[in-house]
Amino acid sequence: MTTESQTSLNIAVLTVSDTRDLETDTSGGYLVEATSAQGHNVVARDIVKDDVYQLRAIVSQWIADSEIQVVLVTGGTGFSGRDSTPEALTVLFDKTIDGFGELFRHISFHEIGTSTIQSRAIAGYANQTVIFCLPGSTGACRTGWEKIIRDQLDARNKPCNFVHHLLK
Repeated sequence: MTTESQTSLNIAVLTVSDTRDLETDTSGGYLVEATSAQGHNVVARDIVKDDVYQLRAIVSQWIADSEIQVVLVTGGTGFSGRDSTPEALTVLFDKTIDGFGELFRHISFHEIGTSTIQSRAIAGYANQTVIFCLPGSTGACRTGWEKIIRDQLDARNKPCNFVHHLLK
């Protein structure tokens, strides 16, 4: 009997923030450490102001790069006036992954109660790249990674995962 092994994917991490830099970006730092610990390759990391057009420009570039299979975005998914990640990125998706936001909010409800209704966590698929958009808190990134995304980026996860969609 043959057992599949972990497949290393190339991941880009983007933090959406008007105030963070690489030294203070604990959420992006967590995602870099967690994905690397799982055997994936972080091939790009950036921080962008919460601006629709800057967000689209960076993520569009990463989607067009055939070497990047996964984009993890943290921040800009709340309800403040500047939060614009869903508006910026959903137009880039070929397909939305509706179950991600639904499952994220379900899991988050058990952690933060009804405050989870203000989360606009989303995910989509574009040009053989999966894009996960998480809230900006490190706790939310941990929840998204450990309870959803990690398994979906693992070829051994059954009955399905995203790996075979990303390596075509």
